[in-house]
Amino acid sequence: MEKLFKLKQNGTTVRTEVVAGITTFMTMAYILAVNPSILSASGMDPNAILIATALASFVGCMAMALLANYPFALAPGLGLNAFFAYTVCGTMGYSWKFALFAVFIEGLIFIVLSLTNVREAIFNAIPLQLKKGVSVGIGLFCAFIGLQNAKIVVGGATLVTLVDFRENFNTVGIGALLALIGLMIIAILYVKKVKGAMLIGIIATWILGIICQFTGLYVVNPEAGCYSLIPSWSSFDIGAIGKTVGQCFDSAVFADFKVVDFIVIMLSFLFVDMFDTLGTLIGVANKANMLDKDGKLPRIKEALLADAIATSAGAVLGTSTTTTFVESSSGVAEGGRTGLASVVTGFLFLVSLVLAPVFTTIPSFATAPALIFVGFLMISAVVDINFTDLTEAVPAYLCLLTMPLTYSISEGIAIGVISYVVINLISGKAKKIRPLMYILAVLFVLKYILL
Repeated sequence: MEKLFKLKQNGTTVRTEVVAGITTFMTMAYILAVNPSILSASGMDPNAILIATALASFVGCMAMALLANYPFALAPGLGLNAFFAYTVCGTMGYSWKFALFAVFIEGLIFIVLSLTNVREAIFNAIPLQLKKGVSVGIGLFCAFIGLQNAKIVVGGATLVTLVDFRENFNTVGIGALLALIGLMIIAILYVKKVKGAMLIGIIATWILGIICQFTGLYVVNPEAGCYSLIPSWSSFDIGAIGKTVGQCFDSAVFADFKVVDFIVIMLSFLFVDMFDTLGTLIGVANKANMLDKDGKLPRIKEALLADAIATSAGAVLGTSTTTTFVESSSGVAEGGRTGLASVVTGFLFLVSLVLAPVFTTIPSFATAPALIFVGFLMISAVVDINFTDLTEAVPAYLCLLTMPLTYSISEGIAIGVISYVVINLISGKAKKIRPLMYILAVLFVLKYILL
């Protein structure tokens, strides 16, 4: 392991990496339940989607570990799966096989872009101060996801508001309260420098939830999104994967093939996936102090290649775009620094094929405290932003503000890049703008106009 992952060189141990890998898996295991729920709206078989999700995640994590030696975990991404099911297969009326083919081609283009240094050049072209803004924005985004998953923050007249703990206390209310207790557990353990604080917090919150269910404080109500917290064994058809694997090459894909529509769909997947991945790598790597003094990430080409391979492999298996998960930051916060953490996460996704009923029982209010606390850890990068230079600080601010409010990492990067170019160009500081930043700004503007 030392030879393969260079543990001593990265200042870590096997135990730390294992705990980090488990923590990352626990915070993103929800995708095993959520992805089938969303993609099945396209007509795909839910069991096949679950298997494809686990296998694609395993392939992605192993590729990241062995090619780049980074603790970044991959799985089918949220947002892109909704675009897949509700827009491409819903509004536009295309088959899920057609959508999978678009994802497969997107992955191939990513592989080419990664091998030709294009994606690496984009990563390096983004100014260091803007990268700090991306890191802070991802922290706020993580915290916002956690607050929503726990239903501490809910919709209201002001778009978001604090949940009323008294209303529906035995369902939503108790879950939100347990999440807050879990957050306190993680915070206290972290202050006391207890190893595995987040993993302990997740498990402790889950156990408290089970106790509440036994005592009647927590009432199972699927209509309210409150399911049983007690793991139960149920039969699972592994052979269902045959219903989706390789279907992106089915002849039905080309039966009603419209080139223009295909290009628009493929480019939509391409843009969102590219900048979600770049944003996640920037944010998580910055938190782990992996960026060098110029804001560059060593072995960035290998990391991007792993992400691209996972995307195409996921499409062949039968799932939407596989991408680097922002929840990887929870494992990094536990000390994960090498690919060994990704191996552990990937292995757990493989094990989940057998223990799927157990992993899908973990409630979102149990994993939410870890995401909220990760938000606190990542927002610390705000002190590194140079607020005395407004041409650097304002774009970083707009970037970090946009991410949580639009629920999108790629939108935050887009606003950050466009504002950076415009502000510096008009302020007479065009010399410090790298040529690629102009190209990115124009592409983002065209995306808003055409896609």
